[in-house]
Amino acid sequence: MHGRIKIKTTVQQEEEKRKERERKLKIYVTARDAIFSKRKNGVLDDEALQLTQQLLASNPDVATLWNYRREILLHLETIREEDDVQKMYDAELSFLESCLKVNPKSYGSWHHRGWVSARLPRPDWARELSLCDRCLSLDDRNFHCWDYRRMVVKMSGVPVDQELQFTDRLIGSNFSNYSSWHYRSTLLPLLHPESPEPHSPCQQASHSSPLTSPQTHSHRVCEEQLLKEYELVQNAFFTDPNDQSAWFYYRWLLGRAEREEMISCVFVSREEERVAVAFSRPVNASSSGLILVLDGQPQRVEWRSIHPRFKHSPVWICKIPPGTISDISNEHNLTVHWTEKHTHRDCALYTGRSESWCRDSATDQELFRSELSVEKTSVLQSELQSCNQLLDLEPQNKWCLLTIILLMRALDPLGYETETLSHFQTLKEVDPMRSAYYSDLCSKFMIENTILKMEYAEVRVFSLSDKNLTSLCHLDQLLLVTHINLSSNQLLRLPPEFAMLQCLEVLEADNNAIENLEGLYHLAKLQDVSLKNNKISKLSDLQPLTSCPKLTRLDLRGNPVTQIVNFQSELAEVLPSITDLLF
Repeated sequence: MHGRIKIKTTVQQEEEKRKERERKLKIYVTARDAIFSKRKNGVLDDEALQLTQQLLASNPDVATLWNYRREILLHLETIREEDDVQKMYDAELSFLESCLKVNPKSYGSWHHRGWVSARLPRPDWARELSLCDRCLSLDDRNFHCWDYRRMVVKMSGVPVDQELQFTDRLIGSNFSNYSSWHYRSTLLPLLHPESPEPHSPCQQASHSSPLTSPQTHSHRVCEEQLLKEYELVQNAFFTDPNDQSAWFYYRWLLGRAEREEMISCVFVSREEERVAVAFSRPVNASSSGLILVLDGQPQRVEWRSIHPRFKHSPVWICKIPPGTISDISNEHNLTVHWTEKHTHRDCALYTGRSESWCRDSATDQELFRSELSVEKTSVLQSELQSCNQLLDLEPQNKWCLLTIILLMRALDPLGYETETLSHFQTLKEVDPMRSAYYSDLCSKFMIENTILKMEYAEVRVFSLSDKNLTSLCHLDQLLLVTHINLSSNQLLRLPPEFAMLQCLEVLEADNNAIENLEGLYHLAKLQDVSLKNNKISKLSDLQPLTSCPKLTRLDLRGNPVTQIVNFQSELAEVLPSITDLLF
């Protein structure tokens, strides 16, 4: 047995580890209790600073300790000379580097470093940028470091073109660097803003100018630079077609336009003595300054959103004082002022008419194609050809398929409808985990196409039957629709947004899987509802219909609710206005 190494048993090793953990825990708890006692007693001295450093060195993610440390440093600032404060904060930065070695993605460490750098009497920004470069070389997706680097760049006045070159280097070494692509999207509008003059050349910002707030610049990039960016990003996704970073950036390049903020429609009804207003975006009418003027006189009205769930809504309604417009022999002029945006819309209610509206006949470009803002068709056509070339090489690439769909939408949504549907079917097959997302997106595009056809025909009857719809959207565009057919789809509910159809009289939604009617709320004109072969199973599911005063016909054949004992008599108590019930 002599000369043999004595090997400890597993039990002995575990026991020693346990004792070591207990020893460290005892030291940690003792230090923690001492720190909390000092903070409670308002002690802000060097010993407290040392104690917090002792704990944070092993666990830099305790926010309370960082907070206490900042309190101590602020106090020491007031009693030391500037040179001593500089040394104190330099030492703090060195300590923070050791913390970042423990956890390079520590929220507390990066936040504290930003705080310290902002308080340094003589900050060394070059050192901070060098630290960021080292951290990003180890992990180019460390978003804590990216946030800190943007702060350093802003405070030190690094030129925009220098930062753009920085993203060039990172993207060149790794096309999958999503953070660099994103950072690039914040720099380009500053360096190459779109000119306010539609036909003027690209106006380039000064290369030497530091990064400033994007609010002072256009959010869009001039076309000359866009063409260069297309070439860069195509190199990326042709190199690795399955990497999502370049595709997301490509989507950003294609889509930066925003719809003009305006009142898109005003509707007035004599019979209901109400006004409905549709906006190009959801607003809070109670806080955005909405004023109704009738025949030159401002009216005291209360605006409400179309559904109690919405504080912000694209459609708002108000009741006009009784008797004000009810006489059909009188003509009235209404104006809705949106003071927040300094805009208004007029609407005339003529003699003999029970209702009236005023709206612009919007084009597809104004309604839906702002998602892709490049105006020249030739540019979009060229991009579509490039993506089709890649699709020939990678026929099951989901990113390429989805981008082709978006480009087709931008070029000719109705002309490419058949190809779009085919590509969606392929997407569901190659990416089944996101099949529901593709179904919802396809539903959105089919609704857009139907709205465009309705715009061109100028009708108030809207048919979306047998379109495989899984969701409803753009309902704010249907304010004036009187008859809608949603039959033979895959809808599970009529969402709260459905209440935007304030002129709706007839609803057909047979052969779906609807079990929630939340959107049938305060539809003042709704008279006829057909919900055959859905999944309405409780009388309480029909509760929203109680707010529709004109409802007289309801068809519920093929719904589980009709199997409830005493169904007809109980429903008659809830909806006494119905004279024609089918079940």
